[in-house]
Amino acid sequence: MSQSPILETVDIVKSFGALMVTDRVSLSVYSGELHALIGPNGAGKSTLINQITGELEVNSGLIYFEGEMINKVTVAARSRLGISRAYQVPQLFGSMSVAQHLIMAEIASKDQGFKMWAKSAGLDDLSSSQKSILQQVGLLHLASKPTAALAHGEKRQLELAICLSSKAKLLILDEPLAGLGPTESEQMIELLRSLKSHFGILLVEHDMDAVFSLADRVSVLVNGAIIASGTVEQIKNDPLVKSAYLGDELDVH
Repeated sequence: MSQSPILETVDIVKSFGALMVTDRVSLSVYSGELHALIGPNGAGKSTLINQITGELEVNSGLIYFEGEMINKVTVAARSRLGISRAYQVPQLFGSMSVAQHLIMAEIASKDQGFKMWAKSAGLDDLSSSQKSILQQVGLLHLASKPTAALAHGEKRQLELAICLSSKAKLLILDEPLAGLGPTESEQMIELLRSLKSHFGILLVEHDMDAVFSLADRVSVLVNGAIIASGTVEQIKNDPLVKSAYLGDELDVH
């Protein structure tokens, strides 16, 4: 793990009228670390992610990426810097093949505009690095398949492949286990475990077994504010976390 955070937010605030959605949130993510962000529905997790990616402007506070303040940097420019997000609902084009999605991600990462690619792009159209990424996420055998025909778990795997193809340095993953069955969940957990030593990862997830298995650090967001941040053991034993969010659920893990 590097000594300086790849991502740092300092007292960032977002309000909509009188409603305070993120309340002076400060957190950091280091390269090679998986930092889990947990909290109840409506806590402000999606709003916080949207501020980090640039989809929402902060009202106040600062966001740093690799030591540079990025408050005024556009969404597209943040992506090219290396901030890559996978959404809670996969954002894919059903008629495009798995291979076409990776080709498009690489084009976007190089800011080359919308170059054309073969309509039937498949395995033979991919670079060796793209094939390696698909092998890593377990989708190499589906390179020519349209994404509309993929299972839900395979779509999750493809979103991760797209993140990797975009030359990401920081992965922001919004509930990657949502809707997965037990076998798919185990596969996703192992995939995330294999990735976390190579990237900074900010993981939003409600599956506490996955969080406790994967996280190096955990931050708990309640009513827009971070109420605790620390190691898994520290969070498990924090009385405020138990009272405000997870209650006795932590006692069984």
